[in-house]
Amino acid sequence: MAYCSSCGNMIADDARFCPRCGQPYAVPATAGPVVMPLEYQIQGDNLQVVRIKLQPGQELFAEAGKMLYKTPSVQWETRMSGGSIGEKIWGALKRSVMGESLFLTYFKAMQPGEVGFAGSYPGRLQPFTLGAGQSVLVQRDSFVCAQNTVQLNIAFVKKLGVGFFGGEGFVLERLTGPGTVFIHGGGDFIDFTLAPGEMLQVDTGCVVAFEESVSYDIQFVGGIKTAIFGGEGLFLATLTGPGRVIVQSMTLDKLRRELAPARSGGDERSGLGAISGIFGSDE
Repeated sequence: MAYCSSCGNMIADDARFCPRCGQPYAVPATAGPVVMPLEYQIQGDNLQVVRIKLQPGQELFAEAGKMLYKTPSVQWETRMSGGSIGEKIWGALKRSVMGESLFLTYFKAMQPGEVGFAGSYPGRLQPFTLGAGQSVLVQRDSFVCAQNTVQLNIAFVKKLGVGFFGGEGFVLERLTGPGTVFIHGGGDFIDFTLAPGEMLQVDTGCVVAFEESVSYDIQFVGGIKTAIFGGEGLFLATLTGPGRVIVQSMTLDKLRRELAPARSGGDERSGLGAISGIFGSDE
């Protein structure tokens, strides 16, 4: 089943005109899957909710536990993705490495309906509308939901130093279109568009998402005194354009430290603390 690119109406695969608006319809032989635009609204400030209106035939998949509500017209089913048993097991293992649940929940509308999703801690939601083959890299465990045409895969960090000290471990998530996808991060977001060769240095763990065209590496902060007493750890994440980068103002690790009962005050991360975080980081 296909959809009109003008009004979004569902039309038959062999149709030449949209029955609703009369727009001519033709799919080139080399075209990818036709994705009906997703109607959604993000509400709230620091505990945001995305309200998605589904049309008949539209389907989403979401991280388990992220749904807030749905209308009765939206059917849901929890299952492993993949065709064969081997693909299902491999997909579950990849999601476990990414910090996600072993199962995904699928939502499909047989009649017009609505479903709502939110993150697991205070923060914001970020939508991406991806074209066919277009990808974005995001921090592990940030995925919320996406259209069923989007592919969710594991993306290993290529450089050993980035994996050890970059605040994300060796694993990022790669989301590939076509379709709309939503991710969640902590606090507020800052959006950068880097020009070719332009660099941005970010506190490790605060990088929420970046386009595949952006180069991601880590750098030593500069001096021993700064590294030990600067409160920012030993390394900074360095991103080099061209491309889009999104930074979060609060990480889950920072939130845990702030809520810890025996804190000494401040965002203190000594050099030794940064090194110990190599083996126990779960940001």
